Amino acid sequence: MRITLSVNCIIYLSFTLFVLVAEAAELSITVVDTQGQQLEDTVVELIPIKEGRHELNKLMPPTSQYEMRQKNRIFSPFVLAVPQGAKVHFPNLDRTRHHVYSFSPAKEFELKLYIGVTESPIEFDKAGLVAIGCNIHDYMQAYIYVSSSPVFSVSNEVGQIQFSDLVIGEYQLKVWHPWLRTPSVDRMLVVNQGDNQLTINVDVERQQKPTSPPSGFGA
Repeated sequence: MRITLSVNCIIYLSFTLFVLVAEAAELSITVVDTQGQQLEDTVVELIPIKEGRHELNKLMPPTSQYEMRQKNRIFSPFVLAVPQGAKVHFPNLDRTRHHVYSFSPAKEFELKLYIGVTESPIEFDKAGLVAIGCNIHDYMQAYIYVSSSPVFSVSNEVGQIQFSDLVIGEYQLKVWHPWLRTPSVDRMLVVNQGDNQLTINVDVERQQKPTSPPSGFGA
């Protein structure tokens, strides 16, 4: 089938694309605790307020595969954020067997004793927080944050998050961290055209992240 576009149609499409690009914005976030120390593993989710705000965000390159690895008898990463409906693989890279499970309301599942890869990934079809554990090694802990919005990220080791190609406008900003003292209160955020800077202060009770035990311990 041959498709012919008129000159007016081509001009209109070009203009629409230009407007979308022109209205795109960037947002740089720095996450710190109440002492001003950079905070890793903080999830930030942006929910567009007006209908249609998801459209440009959907153009952001998706990550087709998500993994919660088991290596050196710890989960990695400690905090994983995924979009609602994502499928997550749980490869066991250790020589010892693990028994991965979660009793969280957002997703209950169980992967009984295994080494290597499972037959199929786990689908996280409900937004919310999922706490992950190992029934053999109690010190193994991790979290999967399932976002209802396609716009989300996790702060890196220096507390930085970078969003690109955002639609300008109002967003509901949600913040979560595994060490929060009290549940975070959602807030409103206005993203303007161009570069936007934001610092988020999070009240946490700092703890030690799970680390690999000495060789032979719990193996």
